[in-house]
Amino acid sequence: MSRIGKKPISIPSGVKVALSGAVINVEGPKGKLSRSVHQDVSVEVGAEEILVKLGESAKGTAMQGLTRSLIANMVEGVTKGFEKILEINGVGYRADLKGNVLNLSLGFSHPVEFTLPDGITAEVEKQTKVFVRGIDKELVGSTAAKIRSFREPEPYKGKGIKYADERIIRKAGKAGKK
Repeated sequence: MSRIGKKPISIPSGVKVALSGAVINVEGPKGKLSRSVHQDVSVEVGAEEILVKLGESAKGTAMQGLTRSLIANMVEGVTKGFEKILEINGVGYRADLKGNVLNLSLGFSHPVEFTLPDGITAEVEKQTKVFVRGIDKELVGSTAAKIRSFREPEPYKGKGIKYADERIIRKAGKAGKK
């Protein structure tokens, strides 16, 4: 039994939730999101809260908590939005934003150009901090991970792109002669 799946999701003011068949639509001040609901769980939309009910099969117990978390993230996304902060470390490493194209200089022989997907906005601060924002938590996380994958931080000097809250475990360099 899922403890998270049993908790009701409160609907803040200004958010509309509609259930049509197996698709749940959430609309708020920041935008609209929709997602299909797994057939082993049922969703009940009330005036002030959303309940995810358990289905009949054994897989329904596993899907109840997941479905509840996904719907809660949709409600939070259309009200507050989500943000990931990336930091760029290294001499000559920098970022620049032109329209929806993020240009990254990461020590390669060529600049890396990354086109932001629809629904994602980015902001560059001091050429070394990139703020990735959007209403879809999954899309924000995957976009930030894709940007980070262009030059992951290395353990010796820490050069590369890392999350702002990420801690890089540093290794000692080569030992000198005695």
